[in-house]
Amino acid sequence: MCDIWKTKESNSFSLARLRHLFHSIRELQVRWIVFTGGEPLMNPELPAFCTLLRSEEIRLTVLTTGLLLERQAQQVVDSFDDIIVSLDGPPAIHDQVRQVQRAFHTMQTGITAIRQKRPDMRITARTTIQKANHRNLREVVSTAKALGLDGISFLAADLTSEAFNRATPWPEDRQAQIGLSFEEVHALTAEVEALLAEFRVEIETGYISESAEKLRRIVQHFRSHLGLEQPRSPMCNAPWVSAVVETDGTVRPCFFHKPIGTLQTDNLTQVLNSEQALAFRDGLDIASNPVCNRCVCSLHYRDPGRSSACDLSQGSSAYASGSPRLPAAGR
Repeated sequence: MCDIWKTKESNSFSLARLRHLFHSIRELQVRWIVFTGGEPLMNPELPAFCTLLRSEEIRLTVLTTGLLLERQAQQVVDSFDDIIVSLDGPPAIHDQVRQVQRAFHTMQTGITAIRQKRPDMRITARTTIQKANHRNLREVVSTAKALGLDGISFLAADLTSEAFNRATPWPEDRQAQIGLSFEEVHALTAEVEALLAEFRVEIETGYISESAEKLRRIVQHFRSHLGLEQPRSPMCNAPWVSAVVETDGTVRPCFFHKPIGTLQTDNLTQVLNSEQALAFRDGLDIASNPVCNRCVCSLHYRDPGRSSACDLSQGSSAYASGSPRLPAAGR
């Protein structure tokens, strides 16, 4: 569902750029960095990133396809606090979506390699719901448990934004390949209700991250795409507590909104406190904003004792402080 892999350029986040960011990371009291992509484990400087950031006692998470986990198992356990693997379904469906032979098996052996080196490392799955797997949510949860994962989260496929390396929104035929038809929305509705009944304990204990309300909201996302109901924005404070830092230094308030600056001319603190960024946050009404209305991956960050996180990668995200102006003290 991400188009970053289609790029013919070989851009990746550099250690030099991270060093340029480092003063701002300290100023903003960043507490959590998520490396995403593309595939962040392809970045040869990743261990050096983690060594530098660990000196600040920042939580480090990697979001990965899992295809390189076995090969880089020692590096991963030494570098990160937790791992999120992309799980698209039971083995056959996962391989179909990934378009990689034995992708599931490769991910499974990678998870095993991590467990052998660090049994207590938290590894969870993230599943993007779309046409290929919308009838298989219960199988996905069972697969995650069979893999020995510590939890799973679901989100709907993003069909209309320019995020994830899309120069323009997907055309209708591509949206139809990933999105759901009227009949398939009914099937997803039934599958979600069956999931809620069969895995009630997993939802109550948090093994499944989403509440019943949030799982039903995924159905609503596909219904609104078909014009069956009005789109609704999720609860979100991402632009006030986070920012996305892309490989070329572009900074966004989240994955879906337009850039608010670039690290090529300013540091992160300056970008987040620029007139453009302040005006954006001041004027953003999440409930009515059309981009927010279609959001599939919101953030509602709550940690009164900390300022937040930052996501850098081969495509990525950063979290700063949660106030209209983000001061050096990071209040």
